[in-house]
Amino acid sequence: MAIVKPFKAVRPSRDKAALVSSKSYEAYTPAELGAKLNFNPFSFLHILNPDYKYHQEVSSEQRFQLVQKKYNEFKSSKYFSKDDNPAFYIYQNNTPANSYCGIISATSAEDYHNNVIKKHEDTLQKREVLFEKYLKKTGFNAEPVLLTYPENKVIEDIIKKHKKERPEYEFATTDKNTHFLWVIDDKEEIRQITEAFKSISTLYIADGHHRTTSSCLLAKKLAAENKNHTGDEAYNYFMSYLLPDNQLAIYEFNRFIRDLNGLSSKEFLDELAKVFKIQKKHQEIFKPSEKNQFSMYLDGEFYALNLKKSAYKITDALSSLDAQILFSTVLNPILGIKDIRNDSKIVYSQNKTGSLELKTKVDTGEFKVSFGMLPATIHELKNIVDAGLLMPPKTTFIEPKLRSALTIYEL
Repeated sequence: MAIVKPFKAVRPSRDKAALVSSKSYEAYTPAELGAKLNFNPFSFLHILNPDYKYHQEVSSEQRFQLVQKKYNEFKSSKYFSKDDNPAFYIYQNNTPANSYCGIISATSAEDYHNNVIKKHEDTLQKREVLFEKYLKKTGFNAEPVLLTYPENKVIEDIIKKHKKERPEYEFATTDKNTHFLWVIDDKEEIRQITEAFKSISTLYIADGHHRTTSSCLLAKKLAAENKNHTGDEAYNYFMSYLLPDNQLAIYEFNRFIRDLNGLSSKEFLDELAKVFKIQKKHQEIFKPSEKNQFSMYLDGEFYALNLKKSAYKITDALSSLDAQILFSTVLNPILGIKDIRNDSKIVYSQNKTGSLELKTKVDTGEFKVSFGMLPATIHELKNIVDAGLLMPPKTTFIEPKLRSALTIYEL
């Protein structure tokens, strides 16, 4: 039973929504970030970069204090205001390739601790602790976690009804996406949505594992510190974007390796031949067309690698995943990469535009060999999570990527 709640979002005024909202901070290049900060005084990036005008480094603690101060300045200037009534928020993002539409809500930290909200990848403790401190000091979160659930007719019917009305926000961004937001504050519709999610046994984290973990760790700490804790406090919940799983777009990550672990190219190919049927594709750009098939670029040529079923044993949902197969048969035993999260020999790059990058990055000489594969499916993700297992890092690049500051959740 998944618990979701409406909340009173802090939101930009209608006339400034396009100017205030931003992509995730990490999505900007330094040049893009500088341009936004120099020429858009309403951008939420000014809140995230309050030390920008000082042109000097500040400590995390100082920066979090400045973030809180700048956030309050935006509220005082009426760039933001808090809704009078708790609401759910329908958010739709139309990209050149896809359309995504779901509900922004408050979701339960207790559900995460009780494994109703499930993760598919592990997190780094250092990042968890840092974001937990950020949340506690600033008191707000402006970027929802992306959760996915099986399509539900009750929820979809309410969304369809509201999409016939004028949206609260409708604007385009320079990445050729169009954004829409509708407010659901009708009490009966709120009840129907809440009850519909109670019939859903599991929510899956698609994107935002660190934000989820940090929010839930902070919830436990604040509950312990509050002698009058009831469980209804805002800190017991975190902001999420709930999207039906049939709308997710999942892309793969390519793997780039700096050296062959002391092997010559021939020796490396001989080792691969023990596990794969190898077909040289020469200069033909090759992209896998089926599971257990990999593309490889080495010494100026593409190769197709097809797993020999007799050379690898599938024992569970994780061992059948292509990213895990590549690790278990190549990266670890042949190339000596034990820690795929932290080893500097391996670099990852999401692959949305094709396989040419497999060639270009190796041709520069920075890398010796590269590998590509098909993206994981939502069914693979769910099967691995439901089995209590975790995917290797950089297995999935999932869209949509969400805007910051269209709705803000205050703790």
